[in-house]
Amino acid sequence: MDFTVNRIIAIAIWAVMAFMTLVGIIIMRVDKTKAEKGKWRVPEAGLFAVAMLLGGIGTCLGMYIFRHKTKHWYFAVFFPIFALIDIAGAVLVGIYLF
Repeated sequence: MDFTVNRIIAIAIWAVMAFMTLVGIIIMRVDKTKAEKGKWRVPEAGLFAVAMLLGGIGTCLGMYIFRHKTKHWYFAVFFPIFALIDIAGAVLVGIYLF
């Protein structure tokens, strides 16, 4: 592949990761707000889906910023793991595509 094409692919992947990071933070805030008001909540499977689909950094940040879901062991264990996988993936994209 051409060097320029590699850069475009890397930037596109990073843009998707940045977008999903924002989605992760927002979804954690929305769920926390709804929990405080006793309203309908985002299903836990939805939170995990965002975390697994390149939103691990955002859901992990949101979990600790908003102090939401920190007492559930499966969130406290897996969200940081997803975040580390996302960070490693971003670094590898930079290494191999630039």
